[in-house]
Amino acid sequence: MTRTAPRRSVLISGASIAGPALAFWLNRHGYEVTVVEKAGTLRSGGYPIDVRGTALDVVERMGILPQLRDAHIDLRRITFLDAGGDEVTSLHPHAVTGGVTGRDLEIRRGDLTDALYMAVRDDVEFLFNDSIDTLDQSGPGVDVTFHGGGSRRFDMVFGADGMHSRTRETLFGPEERFHRHLGYCFAVFTMPNTLGLSHETVMWNTPGRAAAVYAVGDDEEVHAFLNFAQPEPPYDAFGDPKAQRALLADVFADAGWEVPGILGALHDADDVFFDAVGQIRMPRWTEGRVALLGDAAYAPSFLTGQGTSLALVGAYMLAGSLAGRDHAEGFAAYEHATRDFVTLNQDLVGEGGATLFPTTAQALEQRNARLRALSAMPAPEPRPAHSALTLPSFGVR
Repeated sequence: MTRTAPRRSVLISGASIAGPALAFWLNRHGYEVTVVEKAGTLRSGGYPIDVRGTALDVVERMGILPQLRDAHIDLRRITFLDAGGDEVTSLHPHAVTGGVTGRDLEIRRGDLTDALYMAVRDDVEFLFNDSIDTLDQSGPGVDVTFHGGGSRRFDMVFGADGMHSRTRETLFGPEERFHRHLGYCFAVFTMPNTLGLSHETVMWNTPGRAAAVYAVGDDEEVHAFLNFAQPEPPYDAFGDPKAQRALLADVFADAGWEVPGILGALHDADDVFFDAVGQIRMPRWTEGRVALLGDAAYAPSFLTGQGTSLALVGAYMLAGSLAGRDHAEGFAAYEHATRDFVTLNQDLVGEGGATLFPTTAQALEQRNARLRALSAMPAPEPRPAHSALTLPSFGVR
């Protein structure tokens, strides 16, 4: 009688994008997977996100690409306005993002998280309303105690718990060691579609400030976006919604166009997401039997438009690198095979992303001149960084 070796058990912290994607691939490679998520349910809704380049190959191999194509948002134009609200130029969004028409996807965040969850829910254990309290690697595995009580031992643990990762802080220390501030803060929230926008974004700029309204379709609600230059992160405001609203109201107090109405909607919004614009840059993503991925390891910032794509590719590469290897060898392979791709995409902040939000009048006029020139040019070439990694097969079909 032959005995089958027990499946190695793993715990993933975070059920947004990187976590369920990693759960999918680890399950395919034969692991027993548990996902713990501090929220009570999947976080649906949210602003639209992009899936580009190599990440499209990942979702195709997962079998969810047709579903995501059906959910694709057909954003048709982005219009830039000057301080008085007059049009600077109107462009197809891909002229700005380097996206590829007919291939790259833009979808509601909730549509992607739902698709990932549906792909794994029958094969993976989910623990909602809970989180990791402590990690102890002194034994043969990782002993985990949970915030909600109880403890379990896992062969490995993965932190997919976002830019402000508790897993990273527990293992590597304070976020400040790894956070690269890019000089801005932003807020995103929903508001009524009072401008009657459809499949478009309208962005108003003055030096150091931007306000945008994003209409995914013909919906009654739109996503409002406020961005402003901030040399140092406003740490006092991060955990204080009242302080966030006060800071935004002060920064945009004399703003024109529709900004007073946007600030009024901010006051009433119950879904405000406020943060600094920054990246996570780490010399290594693993420690012992614990590894980080997605924004917890290498948040590239929204200026690159690649956060979701890096999370999907990182999940595939991490799970595949562990296939047939112990944790030490697998983690080393993950770092070796994935880091260059991550760095290339993080470096996109120096290739035009940040220049959407100039901080001086001269830089803003130069940006506007570049945007006007783009409108007279043919469709841009896709950015090489988006597809700079060719996915290995890792024995999975």
